[in-house]
Amino acid sequence: MEVLKTALPYIISGISVGGQYALIAIGYTMVYGILRLINFAHGDVFMVAGLMMVYFATWMPLYLAIPLMIVLTVLLGFLIERVAYKPLRTAPRMSVMISAIGVSYLIQNLALYVTGGLNKNYPAIPWISDPVRLFGMETSRVTVITPFLTIALVIALVLLINHTKIGMAMRAVSVDFETAQLMGIKINNVISATFIIGTFLAAIGSILFFTNFPGVVPTAGAMPGLKAFVAAVFGGIGSVPGAVVGAFIIGICESVIKGLDTILMANGAITEQVGFATFSDAFTFVLLIVILVFKPTGLFGEKTTDKV
Repeated sequence: MEVLKTALPYIISGISVGGQYALIAIGYTMVYGILRLINFAHGDVFMVAGLMMVYFATWMPLYLAIPLMIVLTVLLGFLIERVAYKPLRTAPRMSVMISAIGVSYLIQNLALYVTGGLNKNYPAIPWISDPVRLFGMETSRVTVITPFLTIALVIALVLLINHTKIGMAMRAVSVDFETAQLMGIKINNVISATFIIGTFLAAIGSILFFTNFPGVVPTAGAMPGLKAFVAAVFGGIGSVPGAVVGAFIIGICESVIKGLDTILMANGAITEQVGFATFSDAFTFVLLIVILVFKPTGLFGEKTTDKV
């Protein structure tokens, strides 16, 4: 019981971080489900959303800065798809992947040029930044609302995919790209809609993430982006519920490992710091290796056969 009491703050923090990873991971899994493309620039779009908020908040009120940031982030995702990926629609998959890596480094270098590589402080957003007490401990309100907001957005997305025309088109394209095209589905519109939804969720995720971790640097999207990608693979890339479950598992495990020294010391298991927190990032990628070895399709992934 004492162990649970000591670990509870880290578990709650992990659930919050997992929700933020989930909103990024959905973008990876949706794009892969339709284009069979890993959009390596997705984490950098998330970072740009954070930088935009930093600059917008200096000259306009937050109630205007937040919707403007979301709209411009979505527009950036749309432009990336149209400029970097659409011309390569019939190119080998390797060419598209190299293009995605190129876009990622271009965005990072542009951010480096604009910021000078300096750490920018994310603005405090009223209400969600406020401290609250939960189970006898003090935390920020964003920690509490993140999992609920994430689940609400995922439910809305699943309803959109299962009960709307564009959702039906997405499902058709993800099953068979060529046949869907022959059936009259406007492929370009479906792909653009996928990028728009993915970048919208990344923009929301950036608000939650940078409210928790307020430093924004040009590489701030790299590690969250990688972890979100691992979450998507862990859950079964192409599966939205799988990406969300994978993100929550990774967020909780990462947070608990960061606090493992404190938890063990509080319960008398160790007498001095061991340094488990050093391995919190490494654990994510070890988990990826393990899941790929024992279940290559992920927790919720389906076996697919390539057509010859």
